[in-house]
Amino acid sequence: MSHSIDPESIRVVPMTLEQAEDITGWRYQAPYDVYDMAGVSPDELLDPEAGFYSVMAGSTLIGFRSFGPDGRVPGWDYDSSALDTGGGMRPELTGQGLGRVVVSAGLEFGRARFAPRAFRVTVASFNTRALRTVDSLGFERVGTFTATRGARNFHVLVRSERVALGT
Repeated sequence: MSHSIDPESIRVVPMTLEQAEDITGWRYQAPYDVYDMAGVSPDELLDPEAGFYSVMAGSTLIGFRSFGPDGRVPGWDYDSSALDTGGGMRPELTGQGLGRVVVSAGLEFGRARFAPRAFRVTVASFNTRALRTVDSLGFERVGTFTATRGARNFHVLVRSERVALGT
């Protein structure tokens, strides 16, 4: 499926109910199943306070981005110095080299919509693919912690938008 995805066609848009229902049904292989949204109501994704948006390639839903509380993992002392962002891709598209263009599209959207001083991501330490992606996009590690639920280790990374504006 990824071979038919034109990176130029990727855009971030407001989420519809149909897209939210699709996303809450996505299931990942272990250990990535920590990212499953089992038990999450599509209405939760549509709540404007939750900050979820769909990532589309043409008319095809390929992922989502979030801005705000969804990007936070219990166990870290978050502050307001950066906008937390997170996201996911359709399970069958993971590991195919689309992450960088999808995350980049999310950052461009977030910059235009929210104009943060910095972006912050929290990534599970086992998720080397995601860590490589955000490292390549200029995020710098500011700390590591153990989540209060599940006892997994996570890295917190920040990218200042003052530095990134020229990219």
